[in-house]
Amino acid sequence: MSDSAQHAETGATALEVEDLRVSIDGTEILHGVSFSLAAGERLGIIGGSGSGKTITALAIAGLLPRGAVVTGSVRANGRELLGLPDRELASIRGDRIGMVFQEPKTALSPFRRLGAQMTEALAIHYRLGRAERRAAALRLAAQVGLKDPERMVRAYPHEVSGGQRQRAAIAAAISASPGLLLADEPTTALDVTVQRGILELFTEITDSESCSLVCITHDIAVVNQVAERVVVFEAGRIVEQGAVREILERPQHRVTQALIAAAGSEAA
Repeated sequence: MSDSAQHAETGATALEVEDLRVSIDGTEILHGVSFSLAAGERLGIIGGSGSGKTITALAIAGLLPRGAVVTGSVRANGRELLGLPDRELASIRGDRIGMVFQEPKTALSPFRRLGAQMTEALAIHYRLGRAERRAAALRLAAQVGLKDPERMVRAYPHEVSGGQRQRAAIAAAISASPGLLLADEPTTALDVTVQRGILELFTEITDSESCSLVCITHDIAVVNQVAERVVVFEAGRIVEQGAVREILERPQHRVTQALIAAAGSEAA
């Protein structure tokens, strides 16, 4: 039995989202979204562009644009996140919730070495000294499969490949051992071979670190590789959810059927 399955059996819940609604400039764009995530579980959120999946992740992490109105409930390990002051949310991000964004080239600063960026959350939350921070950077680089960690921690983002940048971004997200990892389209800009390695890395991290994963994507093939359960979005609503295998074999909603058909045509 996998670690994820063992965690799920205990009944521990890493994330609970209930009746989540988000309005921007007076227009509601997320309409009563509800789902939960067991400790150690890997959940896929899938949908087309503008379906609300990224807005959901930003709402969970408290990163919505200023002026957005959010109602409902988001609880991480039983703690309500909605309504927390920005300072408290900032202390939770990186420490308890890690985020991996779609394009590491923009998520990473071009002016700072990768090692410094990998250990930023550690430096903020644990005030590591210079030697401790360097040791942590080397450990993280090795953990995410970056070859020649000594060279990688000294490199700048433009000096490495897209896959290496994404691995560095993942290292930064997991550096403080968060219980929840949010990955927003983490493989979109990568070729198929590199993508497979990144998804395998997510599986390794959740299994070894007892970390829960929410992977947001438009690609059902990605969900099939990395997730155990899937939530399907359309127009700011959840239209279907369930175990990945069940959804792939017996999709009920036309949106799910179209996503599966698109993945099949791309693979052909």
